[in-house]
Amino acid sequence: MRNKSSLVVKSILPIFIKISTITQKESKMKKKLFSLGAIAFGLIFLMAALSGLDGKWAGIIKTPDGNEFPAGYNFKTDGEILTGTANSQYGTVSIDSGKISGNSFSFQVTVDGNNYPHKGKFYDDSCGLDIDFGGQTIHTVLLRDTTK
Repeated sequence: MRNKSSLVVKSILPIFIKISTITQKESKMKKKLFSLGAIAFGLIFLMAALSGLDGKWAGIIKTPDGNEFPAGYNFKTDGEILTGTANSQYGTVSIDSGKISGNSFSFQVTVDGNNYPHKGKFYDDSCGLDIDFGGQTIHTVLLRDTTK
């Protein structure tokens, strides 16, 4: 009896060792794949975060009187400070009193002595922007300008 038990253990033991080795290799492979996926996701997130609001953005502004005109913004951030320029068919003006917090931002532009406060939120490829035209708020969407 003891010889049969010993024989069974000797014949089954290599199978258990092989299964254990395969399971360990699969576990290591899963860990490697997970690690590579986490690194790739982290790099994508970092690139998106680094791009932030900086750069050129373009959109169409529809004024309260129904006129539409293309507008562009060139944003520059330094910590919580937002600077840059806004341009349209009427010329280029500087961005004043710019602030940024998380993905929210605000600033104003002055055109012909009139201040126009802007408030918005930015995302990877777009900005939602509310502009105060003398008490009337208009909303527009800016897209990242990829033209050179």
